[in-house]
Amino acid sequence: MEATIQERASPPTIEQRIDRMHHRDRVGAVAFVVALWAAVLFVLFNVWPDIGNGAIRVILIVAGGLVLAFNTAAIAAMLRHYHNDKTFIYTLDITHLDEMRRRRRR
Repeated sequence: MEATIQERASPPTIEQRIDRMHHRDRVGAVAFVVALWAAVLFVLFNVWPDIGNGAIRVILIVAGGLVLAFNTAAIAAMLRHYHNDKTFIYTLDITHLDEMRRRRRR
């Protein structure tokens, strides 16, 4: 129990802050992809009965599939990049955030 109290009293290390920021960014990116898939599929299923032409349906499926595939691939690539360079990326972010907080306190 004392270790838990001491951990809370001491400020988090830079590695802990980096891991926390990286985790939040991953969760946000995955949530965005899930929301994008839900929105595109919702629109597709809601407009489907109103489309009588088979060619338009095929175009709609292909275009929606491409949007989902490219956006999902882009977010996955971004997450890989963030994971590979997270120390550099987040150390820079934390440095700037800490400096902004110091300036605000003055």
